Amino acid sequence: MTTTEKDRTVETVGTDAGPARITWFPAEGAAGARLVLALGHGAGGGIEARDLRALAAALPAHGVTVALVEQPWRVAGKKLAPAPRTLDTGWRGVWPALAAAGAPVVAGGRSAGARVACRTAAELGARAVLALAFPLHPPGKPEKSREDELTGTGVPTLVVQGGNDPFGRPAEFSPGTYGIAEVPYADHGFAVPKKAGTTQEEALGTLTAAVTGWLSTGLAPV
Repeated sequence: MTTTEKDRTVETVGTDAGPARITWFPAEGAAGARLVLALGHGAGGGIEARDLRALAAALPAHGVTVALVEQPWRVAGKKLAPAPRTLDTGWRGVWPALAAAGAPVVAGGRSAGARVACRTAAELGARAVLALAFPLHPPGKPEKSREDELTGTGVPTLVVQGGNDPFGRPAEFSPGTYGIAEVPYADHGFAVPKKAGTTQEEALGTLTAAVTGWLSTGLAPV
């Protein structure tokens, strides 16, 4: 089922994990999309997350169609995310609809959604991976690193991380096979405190500028 609302189209897609939903924000201009950026949400929220909405608002003007993907558990109204393998199954199920848009697909997401994108990028043929607020480790447990998911994507990968993210601050990452961009003072949801000396709008501007620049300059590094 597909419905259209002003600047977006909402499509329901069947997967082996249940129905998922894609909200499309089409690239602007007669030339059409040069890329599709598919973004999954985290385990504690949906596509209303401020970083996902900021990118959906900013990127269509730069020739990028943004597809915000709601996992089946969210579509079903459940409050708790399922196991990672089930999240991967839901993501795989929407991939044919993403690829059918006719442009190379950059897989991405925030937090748990970023992990899904990393784990499945190579098998699905993603052009690149965008990892927003990647949960490098559980808060307070740096020894339980998930960095192997970042280093194992096999495609150009960019991490955008808040400077005060308890799931991994930028200095804790060891980029080499992937790039990293920092949003100063931001937490795991890219919120910034009032005392930070920067506004929420400026923080999201830093995020969108980093992603826009990366998508416009060859998606380096690998």
